[in-house]
Amino acid sequence: MLTKRHLDFAAYAIFIILIMAAPLVMDEFWLNRVAKYLVFGMLGIAVALSWGYAGILNLGQGLFFGLGAYMLAMSLKLASPTSLAQGSDTPVPDFMLWNAEPGAVTDLCCINRASWLWIPFQSQWFGVAMGLVVPALVAGAIGWVVFRKRIAGVFVSIITLAFVLLVRLLIIDLQPITNGFNGLTDLGWFTVGGFEFDPYMVETYYVVAGSLAVVLILTRLLVETRAGLILQAIRDDQNRVRYLGFDVPHYQVFFFSVSALIAGLAGMLYVVVAEFASPTFMDLTFSITMVVWAAVGGRSSLLGACIGAILINTIEATASETEALVEAWKAIIGLVFVLVVLFLPRGIAGFADDLSNLLLARLNRRRSGDPARGGTAPAQAAE
Repeated sequence: MLTKRHLDFAAYAIFIILIMAAPLVMDEFWLNRVAKYLVFGMLGIAVALSWGYAGILNLGQGLFFGLGAYMLAMSLKLASPTSLAQGSDTPVPDFMLWNAEPGAVTDLCCINRASWLWIPFQSQWFGVAMGLVVPALVAGAIGWVVFRKRIAGVFVSIITLAFVLLVRLLIIDLQPITNGFNGLTDLGWFTVGGFEFDPYMVETYYVVAGSLAVVLILTRLLVETRAGLILQAIRDDQNRVRYLGFDVPHYQVFFFSVSALIAGLAGMLYVVVAEFASPTFMDLTFSITMVVWAAVGGRSSLLGACIGAILINTIEATASETEALVEAWKAIIGLVFVLVVLFLPRGIAGFADDLSNLLLARLNRRRSGDPARGGTAPAQAAE
């Protein structure tokens, strides 16, 4: 008999096949665009893991996305031709020269007081490692304080919101080190074994699509583990789980950090396909938009939140580029969100879940030969 698990497996398989088959029908321009949407889909997964499964409404997910983006962007900035042509034995970002004091030595060690922080990022793989480690460590530190103090609900949202705004202000104020409002641009290409990943290459698209597929499968396996089931129990009733002897903050910190790690990976992939990192990644509106993606797709479904992010960004791009809708595309996105909240409170995934339950019930009744529907029961057939 068909089960809900079979349909879930089919949905995941169809989604992965579709994103992997995209290069067969799209040109390089659209592949680059879709790759960005897939990165946002990964962010949808991160939000669903934190909000839908852990019950932690994180309004600062842009912090972890931005940290991951800046870590890799620093390495790619040092690999760019402009950084290698500043008259120094080591690469130096061009904006550091623009902000340097007269007579400053043109070297990463001492062009300004904190330029030495860039020295390890001359290795691309150090930037990749930091893009994963830094968001996870920051999330772990925040989570350790917040959840050990048993802070919950809207207060967690306010704290994460405050952190993303704080870090954004720091990045903007540290102009000589981060290039402030301008962000990091004119980056080199991501390179593996001497092979350069041009953002418009099919290979680059497959890096993003493959990463999304792996993240989607691993997070699904993670929430189905014992730890994942305990996490969902914590979401439903923390006190009951605590009375059963489980260390509630331990599970919350772990999954909060995993969500941040996924967001950091998404940030790095976005830098690879978009070739810039900006403090706008840490804008309040961007973090809230991620929550909207998850709500539309279904925050209790990893695949649903992923599809919701891709769908909303596709609608947004299409509407904003349509001449008749240029002035109204934001209203269209708002209308879509309102309609989903009113008529699909569990998002697209919830609607799909209801349909699949109905389909399973009908198919299984037919297979079992339900007499009420004109079939022949197994016992009657035996007679």
